[in-house]
Amino acid sequence: MADAQIKEWQDRAEALKPLNLKQIEGSLAELDAHLTLRSYIVGYSATDADTTVWKTLRQNRVAHAYIKQNLMVNLSRWFRFIEETLNPQLDLPVRTKNDGKAKEDDGASYDIGLQDTEQGVVTRFPPEPSGYLHIGHAKAALLNDYFAHKKYKGKLILRFDDTNPLKEKQEFEDSIVHDLELMGIKPDQVTHTSDYFQELYDYCVQMLKDGMAYADNTPQDILRDERMKKIESKNRNNSIEENLAHFEEMKKGSEEGTKWYIRAKLDMQSLNGAMRDPVVYRCSPEPHHRTGSTWKIYPTYDFACPVVDAVEGVTHALRTTEYNDRDAQYQWMLKALKLRHVYNWNFARMAFIKTFLSKRKLTKIVDNGGVWGWDDPRMPTVRGIRRRGMTIEALQEFILKQGPSKSITLMDWSSFWATNKKYIDPVAGRYTAVTKQDVVHCTVVGAREAPYHEEKDLHAKNASVGKKKVYYSKRIILDQADAASFAQDEEITLMNWGNAIVRNVGRSLNPLPLITGDERKVTSLELELHLQGDVKKTSKKVTWLSEDQELTPVQLYDFDYLLTKDKLDEDDEFEKFLNPKTSEMTEALADVNVAGLKEDDIIQFDRRGYFRCDRAFKNGEPAVFFQIPTGKAK
Repeated sequence: MADAQIKEWQDRAEALKPLNLKQIEGSLAELDAHLTLRSYIVGYSATDADTTVWKTLRQNRVAHAYIKQNLMVNLSRWFRFIEETLNPQLDLPVRTKNDGKAKEDDGASYDIGLQDTEQGVVTRFPPEPSGYLHIGHAKAALLNDYFAHKKYKGKLILRFDDTNPLKEKQEFEDSIVHDLELMGIKPDQVTHTSDYFQELYDYCVQMLKDGMAYADNTPQDILRDERMKKIESKNRNNSIEENLAHFEEMKKGSEEGTKWYIRAKLDMQSLNGAMRDPVVYRCSPEPHHRTGSTWKIYPTYDFACPVVDAVEGVTHALRTTEYNDRDAQYQWMLKALKLRHVYNWNFARMAFIKTFLSKRKLTKIVDNGGVWGWDDPRMPTVRGIRRRGMTIEALQEFILKQGPSKSITLMDWSSFWATNKKYIDPVAGRYTAVTKQDVVHCTVVGAREAPYHEEKDLHAKNASVGKKKVYYSKRIILDQADAASFAQDEEITLMNWGNAIVRNVGRSLNPLPLITGDERKVTSLELELHLQGDVKKTSKKVTWLSEDQELTPVQLYDFDYLLTKDKLDEDDEFEKFLNPKTSEMTEALADVNVAGLKEDDIIQFDRRGYFRCDRAFKNGEPAVFFQIPTGKAK
């Protein structure tokens, strides 16, 4: 079977030889789609399919130049990966770091090969249950799932890092499990760091007895200053007995115990600040949401993570590049405690313009009422972006397309939502809505005397989406902005009906702001049907609704960024850059078919864009819709 697939792709490589982009663009797009979740063209290792296709593309200067533009992300990622990992087989010159041309060709760095995978791969996703998953967590979860399940057929552990009883809640645990399910991630095992509190305590005692840790009560501000200046604590060389006694007081949660914490004894002179005696245990008498009052001491993430990784059999700890400096500390812990080896492997965190992912800041804006909650459509949480209208398929594609690059870039949300549009456009039914404020009531001369309706496709290019009823009559309504733009005797197109000629425009005496031309509000309108007219020749194609149907009241929401600044600096007070107005609601009337929509349905209102139904029409209460961005600037 594999041989046949390899032969197929070797044959298909012929279509990539022409030096004409139009001739090869379709084949390039097919290859890009094929590589969406693949590292190799066929199977799970390099084959002649990869080398043949790669050489064909490399020898085609048009194709090579196009690939370097990174317009087809999967193809570009694969191309660089094959070049980096198969240099000898490709008969390529070995390039050095100082080779300027190599630098130009390489672009972003995608290293998708994990070390020593022959013995199996076990990854873990260790969120702290102190908030809802955000887009950054989604990347970490999907990459861990990708390497564990799709690339290496290994194991994924979901481990709740529940070591801070002051912040954690069962509510957040439940939400994380649910959000992972929504993203199609099914961990093979669910654990908690709290499952290992006894083992972690024992390992800390071992470090104290081995003289590799000590108790310290230096005030936090002085501790930070001393670490910065490479000054050893006055307690660094206390006796083992003293250190164990202080740890015992911490374990009791006594008043004296709360003043102390345990530090690992690494290297206070290290150029790497993470190696300057990090804190590994602290005292916190507050009850834990799982273990109650059993423990009053808790390990820090930097101590618990390597220990539990080793104990649970994790082979590769995938973390964001902000942990680069702490990798040496991680490895020190494993060696000091004589634990099995675990590889560190880092990838770039996600960063978007005008967005903050700090849990502290997100919690603050939720608690202050700046948003409706953790699932607010303005929030960068998984629930927030899903409530805004992001599909799970698009979320998966977008994150996996970033690849496990180690280069951090500040991304615009436009490419994120443009990916989503590809999924919703082919299946979103088309409906009509007219703005309620200053709505224009219009008489259509030439229309049938009696109202009638016709069955139409909800989607002109996809009949499987279903049907809708379109009502026609002499009495219709239009948007004020459209009506105000009409000139006397101008020919326009009524969408889904045909052409009409503007015969009479009644206007108020008072000017209407923000409307160009004659800035007086339209109070009445008469149109004469001209169905033999050519719709291609009219410049204005407008939406309308017959008044002779049960119009559905709707509220259409659009949202803006939470921040006014693209990227917050470290010393910025984020409250000063919060956008004072982040939502706008428009009251509108929609066609009768909208009354049958359900929560979570994604549709398109003609000329308005895509929307997700957040609340269905019920008991006369307006249906609520959230506008879905498409990646295009307004």
